[in-house]
Amino acid sequence: MKKNICYIFLAVMLIAQGCEKDSFLQDGSFSGGNDVTEAQLWANPDYARNFLNNVYATLQERYNLDGDGGILASASDEAVNSNANGGINTLNNGTWAAVRTFDDVYANMYAGIRKANTFIEKAPTSPFIVLDELLPANVAANQTYELQLARLVGQAYFLKAFYEFELLKRYGSFVIVNKTLTVDDELDVPRNTFDECVAQISKDCEEAITRLPLSPSEWNATNRGRATGTAAMALKARMLLYAASPQYNPTGDVTKWQAAADAAKRIMDTGKHAIYTSYPNIWLWNTAGAFNTEVIFATSATATVAIEQNNAPVSYDAANGRTNPTQEMVDAYEMRTTGKPITDATSGYNANTPYTNRDPRFGFSVLFNTASVQPVVAANRFKSRDVETFVGGRDGLGLNVNATKTGYYMRKFLSESASWAGTTTTIRRPWIYFRYAEVLLNYAEALNEAQGTAASALVLAEVNRVRARSGVAMPALQTTNPAANGYVPLDKVEIRKRIRNERRVELAFEEHRFFDVRRWKEGETTFNGPVSGMRIVPTSATTFTYTRFTVENRSFLARNYLYPISQNELNRATKLGQNAGY
Repeated sequence: MKKNICYIFLAVMLIAQGCEKDSFLQDGSFSGGNDVTEAQLWANPDYARNFLNNVYATLQERYNLDGDGGILASASDEAVNSNANGGINTLNNGTWAAVRTFDDVYANMYAGIRKANTFIEKAPTSPFIVLDELLPANVAANQTYELQLARLVGQAYFLKAFYEFELLKRYGSFVIVNKTLTVDDELDVPRNTFDECVAQISKDCEEAITRLPLSPSEWNATNRGRATGTAAMALKARMLLYAASPQYNPTGDVTKWQAAADAAKRIMDTGKHAIYTSYPNIWLWNTAGAFNTEVIFATSATATVAIEQNNAPVSYDAANGRTNPTQEMVDAYEMRTTGKPITDATSGYNANTPYTNRDPRFGFSVLFNTASVQPVVAANRFKSRDVETFVGGRDGLGLNVNATKTGYYMRKFLSESASWAGTTTTIRRPWIYFRYAEVLLNYAEALNEAQGTAASALVLAEVNRVRARSGVAMPALQTTNPAANGYVPLDKVEIRKRIRNERRVELAFEEHRFFDVRRWKEGETTFNGPVSGMRIVPTSATTFTYTRFTVENRSFLARNYLYPISQNELNRATKLGQNAGY
């Protein structure tokens, strides 16, 4: 009976991951009263597992960063936020500063690191109850105290590394903390170097890998969603890709690129993950998409309709239509038949029917004016009716304060089954931090940079695995026949362009573009300037004119490659040092 109660408790805690908690251990500090000692708390057989669940609680769902549906895609050239007063615009209009921060995770990540350090220190003293955690069930060798302790500590090491990387990718470096600090410790210290931070995260990832089940399929149903070896590998591979990129590798040291490629290949060689058959359902866990083989690590799947309420077109039960893809984002999708960019004269693109025969991921990710697509394709409609983004349409430009600013709405992450008017129908969705398609694209990018055209066959093979997904089936990229579909010149730079574009469309709105452009050191050219929309005007019931227009002008300065350290943090620890330009 005791064992069953523990299972139920763990399930409840997993569902709650990523949500705001009460004050229980929020900062990782001792929370006992005068009549309870810390040693007594850790002696409680339930305490260690409960504490670890709270380490997971620092994970963030990223669907709503400003309380009004803003996502980081709207601070890149992927999208515009329909709320002109939304906090996300701080990152676009030149006002981003130490006293005007956005997505400032500094304190939260250190709270998570503190909790992880405390757990690593204290868990070995805790007499927790041994539970059946893995598959196959009831294997005695997996149920020893020592192995379960290792798995618990391995999860803490992974979460510590994860929170460290969240600091690194934003602020460029951080203060490495490998113990639970007390008031007697010197707390005003300078940040470590970037390379020292990379080494520390790598070390913590390896500590996790040696202790954790290899992949989600090894955890039983109660525990699936917890950290795994492949999650730690994916974290390390992404970090090494960042470290190899021009932002942090200005000399182009190819050994760093090769290390990133090797780290991604390590995951591929496990054979534990694969491209999932349905692109739209990767995130929709009411369907068969739950814990699919593409997902490497994600938050818990919160049951919600807030994502639809914030992002669906405005005529759908008064949704807010917050995330409006830009014309630049739309232009990135190739032609379905030829596998060529729309800028290629031989691609088959027709500016008079701009949404016909495009990469299927366009329709899976973007809600566009489906009244303009003839014949109507049911899959491109939303909730069984046309989206009308034309001027005068029920979702069109200028219709009301929330209506699209670009002529488009985001479709990715949204469920057709969600209902928020009348009877509410919620949909279970996680925020997916690591998925296998990214791993393949990380490998392709790093290998191309490390070995160039000598590795072109291996590079394009992995990109093509992503393109070949069922329901997408884009023509394979190839370098041998200029007259054939999917042709890419056998040139390192040209292959780089196609890999980067593949990342752009495959990983759209998942926060990669925001950081990719920064690590490529292309912010001043890519994010500094206007973003566009499409003004669609009907000339008959089924024909339209299309006019590109500037939606807003964006500002990106050299300082914006990194986040500012909040002035509040600098006031507490003056030796942290501010990032250049702020």
